[in-house]
Amino acid sequence: MITKALKQGLTLAVVMSFLVGCSSSDNKGTETAPTTGTATTPAVTETAPLSNVVYFDFDQYSLTAESRAVLLAHADKLKGASVAVRLEGHADERGSREYNLALGEKRANAVRDFLVTQGVNGSSLEVVSFGEEQPAATGHDEASWAQNRRVEVKY
Repeated sequence: MITKALKQGLTLAVVMSFLVGCSSSDNKGTETAPTTGTATTPAVTETAPLSNVVYFDFDQYSLTAESRAVLLAHADKLKGASVAVRLEGHADERGSREYNLALGEKRANAVRDFLVTQGVNGSSLEVVSFGEEQPAATGHDEASWAQNRRVEVKY
């Protein structure tokens, strides 16, 4: 007989090993500042502001490598902090209202689960889904839809 705690531990271990297996070491999409400094004057690198939005592929709620990178930065910021965070899930206009509400919730839960596996206190994270009701872009094309398939991290 497997206890509830053992089941949770095994589930966490499987999720963590999946995340480790999915991590990427390539540098696509990342830029580095040129290293023009000398030994006495090191190059100054600027850090980009932390994005509060992660995007998803069509009809998906799995995190991309880019999303995981953004969320790792949020996790570092949130570990040990006593701040409430709302994770707002959104979808594009395609699909029924009910389907899009469920998809937005699955996206927000995917973000929540990732943050929790990184050590963020789950009780400080609230999941909300707006489905297609609050689009970031109002167009009816792929560029607009891509902006609407998102989770917003609100502090």
